Amino acid sequence: MLLHHKILAITTILYLLLAFLYLLSIVGRLERLTRPIWAITYCTFAAHTLGLLMRWIESYRLGMGHVPLTNFYESLLFFAWASVFVLILTKRMFASNSVGFSVVLFSLVLMGYASLSPSVDQRIRPLIPALQSNWLHIHVFTCFMGYAFFFLAFVSSLLMFSTSNSGLLAQRRLEDVTYRSTLIGFLMLTAGILSGAVWAHYAWGAYWSWDPKETWSLITWIIYAILLHARITRRTRGRAMAALSIVGFASVLFTYLGVNFLLSGLHSYA
Repeated sequence: MLLHHKILAITTILYLLLAFLYLLSIVGRLERLTRPIWAITYCTFAAHTLGLLMRWIESYRLGMGHVPLTNFYESLLFFAWASVFVLILTKRMFASNSVGFSVVLFSLVLMGYASLSPSVDQRIRPLIPALQSNWLHIHVFTCFMGYAFFFLAFVSSLLMFSTSNSGLLAQRRLEDVTYRSTLIGFLMLTAGILSGAVWAHYAWGAYWSWDPKETWSLITWIIYAILLHARITRRTRGRAMAALSIVGFASVLFTYLGVNFLLSGLHSYA
């Protein structure tokens, strides 16, 4: 087993530990666990980052030298990393044990699937010509950071439905989390689509070809554009906005997973 695989395996175990501690803190209402949970979260994120860096270094050792953002396995790892990064980044504004548990559980599922599924190829392979561009790094990074913020909006939207109508302050806070996370995610996704268009022109000679993933990325972008427009014009608030956020993240998941498994196109190598 390569070193980065060992580090990522340890990282997955740490995510499992974190999920258990978060659940314990929620069920047992043990606020004293908050500080050790965050300490372990930072350590887990550091281990995850190290695992990705070591895979990058291993790629150089094999004579390829590409950033670990080029195949399905690496995208699972990076999606998990980005989700925890967003959790840490927004800790002072949004963090709660329920949000933390949701993010850690999501990252655990991604890491577990990447590590244990026989259908996921974990090998480092040479890039096909279409992927040999610096635009790849910009495109993938911005898209997955957008996905991570959309996931945070999705979690806060689910919590909005589980919060009683009498908890007006909690409802407004969750609505604010949903709106701000969606706004940042929308900007990142827009950057991802634009950088992808430039990359497509470089790789295939056309900025847009209505490839299934391009089409579903546009559908996702439109859903979130409608959400933001409705929120800014005050036509949609509260649980109605939360429902639209949930639909938006369902579109994100289909763009990321459904297109790869169910449809074929220029992005099928992913």
